Amino acid sequence: MAEGLLELNDDNFGETIAEGVTLVDFWAPWCGPCKMQTPILEQLVSKVPDDVTVAKLNVDEAPQSAGKYGIRSIPTILIFKDGEPAQQMVGVQQEPALLSAIENAK
Repeated sequence: MAEGLLELNDDNFGETIAEGVTLVDFWAPWCGPCKMQTPILEQLVSKVPDDVTVAKLNVDEAPQSAGKYGIRSIPTILIFKDGEPAQQMVGVQQEPALLSAIENAK
């Protein structure tokens, strides 16, 4: 997994997003735009406060979690605040937009 990014699955998803602010990138290895999103997230990890989690969820390996939030196209980024979706973004997102969305969720 990419540097500094937490890898989620159906088993640890609910527990991970339960408290605080968590950015989750819903992706798959065969998705070209998803490959463009990963380096942006790797840079983002070092710029977010320690109380913010940045994670990735492979939709092929965790269909239950992806289905629960109606993920239809990837990459989709969901920002959770204390377990509830606060913002959803579809397509490749640049760092300033992600930082702004995290700030809005806090």
